[in-house]
Amino acid sequence: MFKRIVLTIIMLLAALPVSAQTWPAKTVHIIAPFGAGSTPDIVARLIADQLGKQYPNSTFLVENKVGASGNIGTDFVAKAAPDGSTIGISIGGPLAINTLLFSTLPYDPKKDIAAVTQLITQPSVLAINNELKVNTVAELIALLKANPGKYNFASIGNGSLSQLAMEAIALKSGTKIVHVPYKGSPDAVTAVIRGDAQMACLPAISVMVQAKSGKLKALAVSTATRSPYLPELPTLRESGIDVDADAWMGLIAPGSMPKAMIDAINKDVVAIIKLPAVRDKLAAYLMAPVGNSPDEFRARIDGEIARWAPVIKAADVKVN
Repeated sequence: MFKRIVLTIIMLLAALPVSAQTWPAKTVHIIAPFGAGSTPDIVARLIADQLGKQYPNSTFLVENKVGASGNIGTDFVAKAAPDGSTIGISIGGPLAINTLLFSTLPYDPKKDIAAVTQLITQPSVLAINNELKVNTVAELIALLKANPGKYNFASIGNGSLSQLAMEAIALKSGTKIVHVPYKGSPDAVTAVIRGDAQMACLPAISVMVQAKSGKLKALAVSTATRSPYLPELPTLRESGIDVDADAWMGLIAPGSMPKAMIDAINKDVVAIIKLPAVRDKLAAYLMAPVGNSPDEFRARIDGEIARWAPVIKAADVKVN
């Protein structure tokens, strides 16, 4: 009789919906691979706040594991227990581009990382110093072609998307521009305003306040389609340059996490990222929600490797 009761309990537990077992009744760590106040940190905290409201028996804690261009935080997720107690935010660098820039990585993004969902799309903006006296991408390209190697572009570091986007623009347009790396977006924007560098392709949120005040000029967004928050700016493709540089970010989990758990987390987080209140908070940072399937997110990651490999090779970009 006792064995029958135990068997019945086990069968009932097995029949519970996966969503009820997704989050452990303890602290769930959401890893952001960049510092407090960075856009991955901001998105992580939005998700943690909403999950905490939906699952009051669990605690959702954002932890910043910074360093090595996002590799340290991403590696922490890769090596975590696949039980739902650790998930993370990551970006194109640690998930794709860094496989082309670093001689070795402490994790394999294809095997050790489970792609849960792409969270947001975030445009970069091609901005120029006002003294260049051009008003369109076509006019800028004509100026660069007439003066090969004369002008500099600022980036937020060697191998960053801000460098690769400008290297891609130079490659696709047949021009030559000199790269000058800076420590971060504020320094790079200041360099363009001062004329220490004449142009940059930087996250929209770091550029548009200065552009709207007239301190520099915004020419185009880097995403495949126009930003809903900057509809007046054409894309680079519309402007005749076949470049797509999207500063997206996504939700990841340990690679060995069961598919049923990944799907359940995907369902929760996709619903959160599309909430009107969350969408409005993202809009303040010029980020638009995506929320796709694990397979679609994995395809996006693979596409980034194919997109940037020829650019990195042509520009001979190396980190180590």
